[in-house]
Amino acid sequence: MLDLDREDLDAVFSRAAARAAAELDSTRSGAVFSSAPSAARLHALLDEPLPADGEPLEDVLEACDAVLAEGRRTAPGFFGYVQSPPTPVGVIADLLASAADQNVTAWRSAPAAVHVERLTLRWLAQLVGFDDDAAGLMVSGGSAANLTALLLAIRSRAAPDVDRRALTVYISEEGHFSVAKAADALGLSVRRVPVDASWRLDVSALRDAVAGDARAGLRPLCVVASAGTTATGAVDPLDGAADVAAEHRLWFHVDGAYGAPAAAVPAQSDQFRGMARADSLAIDAHKWLYVPVDCSALLVHDVSVSALAFGARAGDYVRVLEAEHDEAFAFWDHGLELSRRFRALKLWMTLRHYGVRRLAEAIEHDIAMAAHLAALVEQSSEFELLSPPSLSICTFRHVPATLAADDLDAHNERLLAALQRDGRVYLSNAVVDGHFALRACVTNYRTTTADIERTVDVLCKLGADLVPLS
Repeated sequence: MLDLDREDLDAVFSRAAARAAAELDSTRSGAVFSSAPSAARLHALLDEPLPADGEPLEDVLEACDAVLAEGRRTAPGFFGYVQSPPTPVGVIADLLASAADQNVTAWRSAPAAVHVERLTLRWLAQLVGFDDDAAGLMVSGGSAANLTALLLAIRSRAAPDVDRRALTVYISEEGHFSVAKAADALGLSVRRVPVDASWRLDVSALRDAVAGDARAGLRPLCVVASAGTTATGAVDPLDGAADVAAEHRLWFHVDGAYGAPAAAVPAQSDQFRGMARADSLAIDAHKWLYVPVDCSALLVHDVSVSALAFGARAGDYVRVLEAEHDEAFAFWDHGLELSRRFRALKLWMTLRHYGVRRLAEAIEHDIAMAAHLAALVEQSSEFELLSPPSLSICTFRHVPATLAADDLDAHNERLLAALQRDGRVYLSNAVVDGHFALRACVTNYRTTTADIERTVDVLCKLGADLVPLS
């Protein structure tokens, strides 16, 4: 009833492959937006009544082409958010995973997919030096990973009948807001800890906050350290944070959603000392390992911890009957999801094809591009560097000589809006030391020094157009 005949199927796949190749080409060169984004144009292009009888496949494919043409491309000049472009291998793997449509719930349901996911998690942990025998599970993104980690903290460090409002999670002022969202959803309290001059968690302030809360009758629960903040790329002092967590028997979670893959780069590995001491670690492969969204992981050393948090709650219809250890494994005993797509295939294929060395070289290249941008900013009288490059992030602002200091924040906000509408390159924003910052995050292995220099040129031209004539 819903099938296509083989000739039509082959034709659709051929056209889809051509469109996918065109999308990949757009990540090699070209603009971030082919035209300025417009909600009005999207309404005019796409808003139609719900189809009662459907329409010819050719028309649907043409509409799909139009949707993709209006999309944002992860081009070499896209430095806005933390999202790497997918490699061709990752795109192929995502298509195959969708075609296979494995529901990766338990070994008995999807034996090969479950085995690949568990293997891929161990490989990922080895890649970043976390644990050669790590366990965990794939999730949609860092937000889901951080939420799951806090649930593990509650189950392993708090009594079942505890008042969760007294349980306190500690994270730096620069830590990702998804941690606070997760804590709020779980009814936990959050303590924001000051940062040092390098925007890293202040370990002395953390120690004082934990001790003070304990004296006040609160229940310190979990320390969350960042392995690469999204604003400046700062990596918290992980060993120091681990020491505080150990002293007070707190769960220690590292949010490495963005930065953890950089631990595979030999020249970067020292700043990740202490990451292996974490009870749990979040990593987004779609952020800096060049696979398509969504592909994130929560890693743990001890699989029994996640089993304690999520196991023994399944309904009888999914009760596992197998006795052999691996064949009895079920991911529903280790996380929130029951239905789960085969996320691991694209990371497994990526790791197999490229290997650790090539991936580390790509990450190192991105770091070098951020350093090149920082050097150009420092050499220019038109810009001011607001934070030294850290990992692959650089923050700065446009400082026209004719503008007063009090007008710079508003000017840079206007400049960013103009840049994003222009579409040739794309940055996002941050607040650094109270200043509105232009933020560039390089996670595209195809970005070249020419792309970086073009970004500075575009900013100069757009910025000059926004400065009032004196």
